[in-house]
Amino acid sequence: MKPKTPLPEQDDLLRARLVQMIDMRHELVKLAGLIDWEVFEREWVGLFPSQTGRPATPTRLIAGLLYLQHAFRLSDEAVVARWAENPYWQHFCGETFFQHRLPLDPSSMTRWRNRIGEEGVEWLLTETIKAGQRAGTVRDDHLKKVTVDTTVMEKNIVHPTDARLYERARRKLVALAREAGINLRQNYNRLGPRLSVQVGRYAHARQFKRMRKALRRLKGYTGRVLRDIARQMDKVAEGLLKTQLQDLVALVNRLLAQKPKDRRKLYSLHEPAVGCISKGKAHKRYEFGTKVTVATTTEGGFVVGMRALPGNPYDGHTLHEALEQVEILTDQRPTMAFVDRGYRGHGVETVKVFISGARRGVTRTIAKLLRRRSAIEPMIGHMKTDGRLTRCPLKGTTGDALFAVLCGCGHNIRMILRHLRSILCQFVWLITVLRGFMHGEGQHQGLQIND
Repeated sequence: MKPKTPLPEQDDLLRARLVQMIDMRHELVKLAGLIDWEVFEREWVGLFPSQTGRPATPTRLIAGLLYLQHAFRLSDEAVVARWAENPYWQHFCGETFFQHRLPLDPSSMTRWRNRIGEEGVEWLLTETIKAGQRAGTVRDDHLKKVTVDTTVMEKNIVHPTDARLYERARRKLVALAREAGINLRQNYNRLGPRLSVQVGRYAHARQFKRMRKALRRLKGYTGRVLRDIARQMDKVAEGLLKTQLQDLVALVNRLLAQKPKDRRKLYSLHEPAVGCISKGKAHKRYEFGTKVTVATTTEGGFVVGMRALPGNPYDGHTLHEALEQVEILTDQRPTMAFVDRGYRGHGVETVKVFISGARRGVTRTIAKLLRRRSAIEPMIGHMKTDGRLTRCPLKGTTGDALFAVLCGCGHNIRMILRHLRSILCQFVWLITVLRGFMHGEGQHQGLQIND
């Protein structure tokens, strides 16, 4: 059932309202007034086709928690716990009185993300762009010039070595076989872990001949367990358990059949869609995750588009999709796009695209904007260090798509809060100067005032 619109709460003699407890000049209070919260209630109403049952959690609470979670780099559990301690966060999420209990179970955040989908989180990003325009963080003319780049959002997996994958596959097979009632001739629970550790020791000692021999033996252990289960698959009753077992057998078959130089290798059993991406970094040659395209304003670095790109596509082939998303979110088509040399051969004709290092048709103004193109790199770095773009904890390609857009929302929220904070500091300084002038002070903070 869709959420019910909360009615205005009456005054309570024993409780003070939040607006009487907090500083109304705080940046979160100002930001709460800049966001149109009714947009989410209007756009997400189609997610609740049923008109019966318990009403869902208010949409403003969910939207506010998602904003705060990615603005302050918190997990589901941490953002809900801090909400119960912070009156500013409660006011930002629409509460009238201070609440001493958790607003919801942290698992509800997962269900809400799955419910709203990628289109729902794009509405969150759209509203941050509009709030930035209302706050003055980004101007309308800034949206005409964008910078586009790609980065890698790693997945929450361990480094995929062959020994670890073989041992992990064997453990999963043994556990599911036990649950399904399959009696294995040998499960290698004693030999497998020892041999997996020994492979790592041989590699560290650079004894590669012994390492490869131990690795073949470990692979043989996994293959024997796999074939033993495949022979007894008919004994398992039809149902969810048999489906899980069949899916795991297919994954392990793919793992055992792949070669070192194969494309689209399997790097994780619980995240089969993870790819190996090389971006030419000296400190990290390969990254395991998905590619993300980022579009920011050339002046200011405000995120106006963000999308996950599964399959590791060529950068030039993603430019049209990135510019199309910018046009949808900002309601206007950018006139100029600035990219690096990895976007050569993009094929975009509707927007003027300028590539770093190009000289033909580059005026002095365009050359200045091209030098600004590299400003997107520190913005991506801030999203990884101050935000949560470093590692995606959500499952599957759907989780990648949701998480990438939410990281863009968190970046915009941090920029708006910083802008509002600076305005408040300037206002306080001006008031201090005026007070000094009113009291006849001749000099205040380096300002000479003549009577």
